[in-house]
Amino acid sequence: QVELVESGGGLVQPGGSLKLSCAAPRTPFSTSAMGWYRRALANQRVLVAAVSSGGSKTYADSVKGGFTISRDNAKNTVYLQMNSLQPEDTGVYYCNADGRVTDPESNYWGQGTQVTVSS
Repeated sequence: QVELVESGGGLVQPGGSLKLSCAAPRTPFSTSAMGWYRRALANQRVLVAAVSSGGSKTYADSVKGGFTISRDNAKNTVYLQMNSLQPEDTGVYYCNADGRVTDPESNYWGQGTQVTVSS
């Protein structure tokens, strides 16, 4: 069974930083696009940042300049460095491994990790 294991969430004051990690040991990691999503209103997950298998990065406009996504293919792990956090960044963050380019069945989600930005 494929499982994505997220860590690094928590409570931080405005202006602070957190680094999220997502280990994906049994996914086709090197050929998967990896992304971080945040649960929004209506229980939808909106993209925060993504990195393709080739290393191209995409960010939501609201986090550009503050968040950095990176991946370590040797460790099957993706990271999200979040700096200058603000209360509006609060939410549950989910890791996604999307390998559907090579395998139509390969799309996996983590359980989510809570990030709370509050003074």
